[in-house]
Amino acid sequence: MENNSIKRILVVTESIDVEDSSGTKGRVALIKNLQKAGFELQVYHYTRKDIKLPGITCYSLKENRRGLLFFLSRLERYMRYWLKINPNKFIENQFGFSFTFFNDSNSIAAGLNKISDFDPDLVLTLSKGASFRPHHALLKIPKWHSRWMAYIHDPYPFACYPRPYDYVESGHQQKRDFFLKVARKAKYVAYPSKLLAEWMEGYYRPLKGKRIIIPHQIDEEYTSNASLPEFFRPEKFNILHAGTLLWGRDPMGLIKGFLQFLKETPGARENAKLLLIGNKNHYSKELEKISEQHPEIYVSEDYISFDSTQLLQKNTSVNVILEANGPISPFLPGKFPHCVQAKRPILLLGPYYSESKRILGENYKYWTEIDDIEGVARNLETLYNTWLDEPDKLYLKKPDLVDYLSLEHLKETVANL
Repeated sequence: MENNSIKRILVVTESIDVEDSSGTKGRVALIKNLQKAGFELQVYHYTRKDIKLPGITCYSLKENRRGLLFFLSRLERYMRYWLKINPNKFIENQFGFSFTFFNDSNSIAAGLNKISDFDPDLVLTLSKGASFRPHHALLKIPKWHSRWMAYIHDPYPFACYPRPYDYVESGHQQKRDFFLKVARKAKYVAYPSKLLAEWMEGYYRPLKGKRIIIPHQIDEEYTSNASLPEFFRPEKFNILHAGTLLWGRDPMGLIKGFLQFLKETPGARENAKLLLIGNKNHYSKELEKISEQHPEIYVSEDYISFDSTQLLQKNTSVNVILEANGPISPFLPGKFPHCVQAKRPILLLGPYYSESKRILGENYKYWTEIDDIEGVARNLETLYNTWLDEPDKLYLKKPDLVDYLSLEHLKETVANL
């Protein structure tokens, strides 16, 4: 392809339902910004819901509900739910993936092979979690390999994750072989993070030379119809962590640092509130006990909608990004652009080698290690004093970061392919 020749993009994505995961929120923002950048899009998604994105042609890929793989996938499901037997470990050790995965991959490929009225200049595969079904499906369509951009949002498989998330899962070798094929066949490989690109290239040599960095996008036209929840008091000094606390993102350093800040800072106990909102998680029981003992800490009982969460992020005093306690965090969190868009200071708790820290800047003030209680307390005290004395300065002033996550930067990146 010649420079600046990309006009039509076929997007193959696992989901466009923004309520199902933070990953999908990021993928949808990317799709919207590609459309706003002037590219002609067709989006084929496997959400299996009738979801539309305004101004974008979207098609829901249908599940193949006939044949042996579909029968085996349902048998697999019934054994888990009704007989409480999970056959997946045995199946994946034999075949690398579940029968459901294979049926989904074949269903996606079958739907894509029916496309006859759209000749894309670029085919972009997007996924979520540890799935990568669209990537698996596209391996079956060689005619598009020379135009294929495989988006890698996380390491794969789990043995390629940094500590503490690395482990050898069932079917590891087959999963690695699958990703090696993706690395060889894709023309371009996009990542949301420079550190993630470097990390994955260390595991898969064919990825080298194909790197495109497309950070999670700011959806500049996003508007929320939500209202602030009753538990939120906008007149308080609110410290907000929004999102599920996955195992490894231990919030105890944040909580202990917050309690130390309350103890050492005059007036803070009456003014400050720590809000932890998101799904039930590994730490929920412990957090509920802490919340009962300390009314200054609020823990949500369940998931809060995307609209409400974004509104909270824009109205809080400080947004918290909490990363796993390990040697490196190559991930760019899905909520990172939402926090930047909110224009509130970000309290970043994570390792020294972190993509979030890298793009916030080497001298960013409000970073510390996840378990650095003193550091958390010190940063909160500084932010609190600014909130008291100069509230107009309690903003994230990073125009370079807004540009990096912007529509214009995305347009330039894709055009320069």
